[in-house]
Amino acid sequence: MAVRIGVVGASGFTGGELVRLLLGHPTADLAFLGGRGSAGRRLGEVQPHLAASAAGDLPIEPVEDASGLDVAFLALPRGDSAAVAPRLLEAGTRVIDLGGDFRLAAEAYPTWYGFDHPAPAWLGKSVYGLPELFREQIRGAELVANPGCFPTPAVLGLAPLLRAGMIEGNRILIDGKTGLSGAGRSAGDAMSHAATEESVRPYRFPAHQHTPEIERTLAEASGRPVGVSFVPHLVPAVRGVLTTAFAPAGEGVTTDTLVAVLAAAYEREPFVRVLPPGVMADTKRVRGSNTAELQAAVDERTGTAVVIGAVDNLVKGAAGQAVQNLNLMIGAEETTALPSVGMYP
Repeated sequence: MAVRIGVVGASGFTGGELVRLLLGHPTADLAFLGGRGSAGRRLGEVQPHLAASAAGDLPIEPVEDASGLDVAFLALPRGDSAAVAPRLLEAGTRVIDLGGDFRLAAEAYPTWYGFDHPAPAWLGKSVYGLPELFREQIRGAELVANPGCFPTPAVLGLAPLLRAGMIEGNRILIDGKTGLSGAGRSAGDAMSHAATEESVRPYRFPAHQHTPEIERTLAEASGRPVGVSFVPHLVPAVRGVLTTAFAPAGEGVTTDTLVAVLAAAYEREPFVRVLPPGVMADTKRVRGSNTAELQAAVDERTGTAVVIGAVDNLVKGAAGQAVQNLNLMIGAEETTALPSVGMYP
């Protein structure tokens, strides 16, 4: 049976990627495309790469007109989803929020997101949408908080090692690199070609909103308290996220044991590729796919475990993972409409 789907925020990078993936989904009926500044225009006008698709002539309607949907994807700026989601949820629409509005506890939002949460009652009902760790909770969820792009590879790489006691969790350092599309379509001059070409620069440290998300998710997945210092960097690429995490290794832990734990954790996962020792993760290889590449090694000289993850920030780091969550929620095969092989070169 067809599932009536809404993409609210269809004019952004993530919204466009959602539509592109959903066009290949056999049970997804694109019943609503929503936007704010783009309302009243056709999808193909604001997403030219989709102009010749079956969705190219669909109108973008005001966000507030979303109704009668089975599932709504919210690809909106921070704070907007928290205002839109409750009405949809109360009307019986299941919601997958690709923003950060339902990932943390209410008291964290003023510090990390800069607003008081308008719908705190729903925070306790949301499920964190990282399928490899929380698959069974996602299946029955009304509200799924889709993970951020940086937390996805970082948590996938670190959670099994923390659970196995291979690394210490009280002082994890994470270096993150992201392409320009992670800033969204409405990014200003700081994201222009002139500002970013030949530039690598850190940003929003030490108050990046993904820091508490990583800590909270790792603690939940491992059952242990976790402390993280996270420094993101902008690099002159369009797509891709790479995270490099450093943590004290446990006694006797080696590169081979780290890789063995990760390989065992994800041996049946269609969208996680654990690399053998010595093979380096590469954002280029996962471009356009819903796959995360993971690499781990021990620096024996310093006793440090180094865990690296690469994803396409718009696919496994956003829209692809959201479709993966949709498949779980509607009882479809989890891999439906999702590419596992990247585009290269």
